[in-house]
Amino acid sequence: MSKEFKPENFQVGIIGLGLMGSSIAACMLMAGHPVVGVELLPDAMEAGAHRVRNHFKLAAEKGLIQGKAETYLKNFSVSGDLEALKNSQLVIESIKEDKQLKSEIFQILDGIVGKDTLITTNTSAIPITALQQFVSNPGRFFGLHWMEPAYTTRFLEVICGENSDPEKAQFLYNLGDLWQKETVLVKKDLPGFIANRLMYAMYREAMYLVDGDYATVEDVDRACRNVAGYFLPMMGVFRWMDFTGIGSYREVMKDLFPTLNNDAAPGKVINEIVDAGGKGIFNGHGFYEYTPEEREIWQELYNEFSYEIRELTLKYPADIIHKKLEEKKALQASGLPKGNQDKKD
Repeated sequence: MSKEFKPENFQVGIIGLGLMGSSIAACMLMAGHPVVGVELLPDAMEAGAHRVRNHFKLAAEKGLIQGKAETYLKNFSVSGDLEALKNSQLVIESIKEDKQLKSEIFQILDGIVGKDTLITTNTSAIPITALQQFVSNPGRFFGLHWMEPAYTTRFLEVICGENSDPEKAQFLYNLGDLWQKETVLVKKDLPGFIANRLMYAMYREAMYLVDGDYATVEDVDRACRNVAGYFLPMMGVFRWMDFTGIGSYREVMKDLFPTLNNDAAPGKVINEIVDAGGKGIFNGHGFYEYTPEEREIWQELYNEFSYEIRELTLKYPADIIHKKLEEKKALQASGLPKGNQDKKD
């Protein structure tokens, strides 16, 4: 991305303004892009626009934006027609996980936008290679995998398909800095990409422990919160192994790997819940039961947590060692002992 790049001249189109699409739209607006949101379900158009406005209301309360929300929202428009995206330089599709529906939209979109417009999908599992065949010039087609809410979380995966242009992938990767992400580049297409492959391995083992009556749902969650949840935001898995003794991990792996669950199908507990109509917090029935009041409180708590964890991860970014080394070198060059750097004058 060149130094001359100006987000205000780089229009972003969002297809789908549901839970994820609306927060992606907020992220793009906060980064300075003009945004055109397209909601193909007429009854959902106003609800989608309302979600975006609510994101800015909360962002303003938390100090995530400078100035008033209206300053950003004036660059946001909503339409029910894909033709509204004709001047976009980047389009992010964020509709439900339906390959057939996505392919139909991409084929229509391909005839609307410019030949160099970057086209991306916010899929969690559909192979990028399988979708990029539906556009001309498939080198400009990528996956962009976000975490909800997209405007506060630091996660973003840029996923290449077999025909994706590496230079365009790097451009999107660099844009992640503008969007305040610690971007991950997935160089080769594979099911689930990186984050979901890591997470679903953990989900599978968690379900195995409950299905086998080794522990309760509550205790598995407690263990996860106080082990993985304790170090992952700062270090990730590889640095944690470095930090705590890589050799011992290899020895444990030799004994433990053969005992880990490797089932190819979901476990009995989740099957029973879903087959009975459980949708988790969305209808109050999941691994836990939720009253309407509890559902509302959990959403409020997650919103609060997402801002607090954002502040913590900003305090310990991926390149924190480089920053600390530079600070140390600058302090040594000044000839001042630590704590006295402010007394130079």
